[in-house]
Amino acid sequence: EYRGYDSAGMAIINKNSTLKYAKVAGKVEDLERKLTKQKLEGTIGIAHTRWATHGKPVVRNAHPHIVGNSIAIVHNGIIDNFDTLRQDLIKKGVKFQSDTDSEIIVHLVHRYLENHNMMQALRYLKKKLTGSYALLILDKSSDALFAFCCGLPLVVGKGIEENFIASDSLAFSSFAQKICHLQKGDIAIVTKDNVNIINESGRTVAREIITVDNVLHDLDKGSYDHYMLKEIHQQPDVITETLNQLLRDDCVIVDSFGAAAAEVLEKVEHIRICACGTSYHAGLIAKHWLEEYAGIHCDVEIASELRYRKHIMPRNSLFLAISQSGETADTLLALKQAKERDYLGTMCISNMPYSSMVQSADMSFITHAGIEKSVASTKAFSTQLVALLSLTILIMQIKKHSKKEIAAFTKVLTTIPKTVQAFLKTEKAIKQFASKIVAYKNVLFLGRGINYPVVLEGSLKLKEISYIHAEAYPAGELKHGPLALVDRKMPVVVLLPEDNLTEKTISNIQEVLARGGKIFVFTTKRVAKKLSAECNVVIVPKVDALIMPVAYTIPLQLLAYHVAVLKGTDIDHPRNLAKSVTVE
Repeated sequence: EYRGYDSAGMAIINKNSTLKYAKVAGKVEDLERKLTKQKLEGTIGIAHTRWATHGKPVVRNAHPHIVGNSIAIVHNGIIDNFDTLRQDLIKKGVKFQSDTDSEIIVHLVHRYLENHNMMQALRYLKKKLTGSYALLILDKSSDALFAFCCGLPLVVGKGIEENFIASDSLAFSSFAQKICHLQKGDIAIVTKDNVNIINESGRTVAREIITVDNVLHDLDKGSYDHYMLKEIHQQPDVITETLNQLLRDDCVIVDSFGAAAAEVLEKVEHIRICACGTSYHAGLIAKHWLEEYAGIHCDVEIASELRYRKHIMPRNSLFLAISQSGETADTLLALKQAKERDYLGTMCISNMPYSSMVQSADMSFITHAGIEKSVASTKAFSTQLVALLSLTILIMQIKKHSKKEIAAFTKVLTTIPKTVQAFLKTEKAIKQFASKIVAYKNVLFLGRGINYPVVLEGSLKLKEISYIHAEAYPAGELKHGPLALVDRKMPVVVLLPEDNLTEKTISNIQEVLARGGKIFVFTTKRVAKKLSAECNVVIVPKVDALIMPVAYTIPLQLLAYHVAVLKGTDIDHPRNLAKSVTVE
């Protein structure tokens, strides 16, 4: 269910060469229950979990899409010109069973196969369809699966007398440890004994085989009620593991970001960070570090915006993509665009070592967060921050900052696991916050400086899993508009660290209280003494400014989680969202 859980389905060809299928609206477990009554047995098949884009999450829109009980397809991506093609097919007498863009594919193939073979049909599709997509085709007259990669990832897994193909190697990592990534325009013909890959030019090619590990371990919830809570509490350990890959002898390991990193980072004068969602917030935090400490100009871009606008290329610029999955469609396509421009190089920070972005980028660092099951990212975010802070320190090393300064920064970096553990101990008090916030329909978050991206992330978490509308603003912007929203029905969550901006943020708190707003503040014991008795306060430890964003992320994750628990939402599978966003 990594890619979606609105519906699920599968189709197989049985020993009688009959195409059989089953589909449900709901999760994979719902399909499993159906298959206890409706047996599907065969040695060749396709399956799909859907995240609805075109058409509601109902059975008729679930994949596979089938025509004539002979051809079945599963599809990832969006067909941009589907409406034109659909209307054309309707005029030719085709009766559609679903509302999806995917169904046009199976009808186009089925009609073309009347006078052509499958390879010709796939080349015909390439001419007819616009957009980025990947698809698999099952033909009951063949003992092969046909795969077509057109801009979105497909990975082949090679086993013993069995072969697999999927959008992500995670799908078959328990069965096949040798994989290869298809490239744009590739067609793969897959049988149990062989994989034949034909490139866009029509030539048979061999793609690089990579040996991978089975990463599907430690995937039960253990004693926790939800994966999200488990993953929040795993953060001290996964941060430690990530640091172990980065640090040696009071320094960041020079080649930890790739063999070419030293040469590129010595020349770099500008970094363009590109990401989506939570990873974008990590990039915003990194901008503060890179500019303040390393003296490197940094721009942070939302991938779905950057792809479609002209932008200036500063001199000696590095392109840095951030993605938990390494498959986020907009970020991946922006990375591919960047490779065609005059960057010093491209770099990727991802949690998935065999992902498309890692394969595409010139340099990469793999965070060691482990598999993150909950849709709402927690441990992947904190390990991204650790990697980005380490990258900042590495640039300082390469740019010949003082050894004393580097050693001091590295020492603070190593304190993050214990600091996170200390912030996790505030959970009991945060539950009290949650019990007071859960009844509200809107929440406002305020932060200053490097903590502004932290409250952006906190508001996103609350939206994602509790379905409460939440917005985040720089505290200094309060009187420029958001203050109009403040009344007794508006709770305001404030990050109030002990720093040079403390007094200014306290003034913002007074503005909220003067208008009847409810204040919920995370601050230190010393600062709390300065606050009005009207404030709801959770006391957190004082932390070094360098690692403040990592530390203050923790209570906001816990707040979102416990509000969602009280609301009774599906925390690990929030409505309308998917873990890995592989459509544009």
